[in-house]
Amino acid sequence: MRTITTLAALAATVVLACATVAAAESPAAPSANPVKRPSLKVCNKQADARSLTGPARAQFVRECRDGKHTSKESKKSS
Repeated sequence: MRTITTLAALAATVVLACATVAAAESPAAPSANPVKRPSLKVCNKQADARSLTGPARAQFVRECRDGKHTSKESKKSS
């Protein structure tokens, strides 16, 4: 009977120790400079300004969302 009590106490100690360690871990901090990407709405407006249609429009919007086209570029082409 004493062995069972000792094992139960040991198990409880291990569970509490693990819970304490898990609670002590801090969550990952967000990056200091999050990447800002243009919204779909902004990219669609730029595509409209360039009168793009079909596959060319789709490619432009995709590249715009990836940050390859900036609003400065669209102002230069207007």
